[in-house]
Amino acid sequence: MMTRLRVSRFVAGWLTHFASVAMMVARGDVQARERLDPNSRLAHTQLVEKARCGGMDLYFLGDSITRRWGTSDPQYREMYANWRTNFFGWNAGNFGWGGDTAQNVLWRVRNGELDGVHPKVIVILAGTNNLGAADAADHGDALVDEVTGGIRAILETIHEKAPGATVILTGVLPRNDGRRGTTLIPAIRRINERLARLGDGRRIRFVDLSDRLADREGHLVDGVTVDGLHLSVKGYQLWADALKPHLRELLGPPAPTDHAPLPTGDPSVKK
Repeated sequence: MMTRLRVSRFVAGWLTHFASVAMMVARGDVQARERLDPNSRLAHTQLVEKARCGGMDLYFLGDSITRRWGTSDPQYREMYANWRTNFFGWNAGNFGWGGDTAQNVLWRVRNGELDGVHPKVIVILAGTNNLGAADAADHGDALVDEVTGGIRAILETIHEKAPGATVILTGVLPRNDGRRGTTLIPAIRRINERLARLGDGRRIRFVDLSDRLADREGHLVDGVTVDGLHLSVKGYQLWADALKPHLRELLGPPAPTDHAPLPTGDPSVKK
């Protein structure tokens, strides 16, 4: 009886939390967007197959910043070595894909990449590609609503498909890429303020790396990215350091063995 009571309370807590979340972000249904290029379709097929392998207690979801950390692509072998150092024994699976907006990530989790996985912890990093596609003049309320609404819909889908998981929602990372310098920083801060309100500190935990990666003006710390956007090994380690206290609490210490599926990579990359 106690087990059933605890499950009922857990589900009730999720429902109550998402009712309040829905009041904080833009109204209306969020449109999930499929990537139609052949390479993205093939990558999606491979990620669905990875999901069917099971065995993952820790599940990472996002765009290229997530993907490069846990991929089999040879040009990112240093990042993958860092991934293994930090997450071996927690059975971590990587479901990032380069170029995805929050709405692209939403489409993937609605279409097989989370089905039947039942991880204990899900780490999300999404939204920067929504910003990258916008002009500087478009960094207003509509863009903030687009990102936060997409991530809210991802959280709702996770609740449906993996109701037992605790989510660690990572804020959009500061970026100084291209000629824009720090012009995206104000929009990123506004988005992260919204995302912070999606967390309840228990089932959804918000982690903001801004102070670790950049100064008060938004200038990136030397060496934390390779191009002003994508993280270096140093940057990934800072992310890992922010995640580990939560992972130890939720998953316990890493086991001496690991049974997560082997990493996938970019189908277009020649091995």
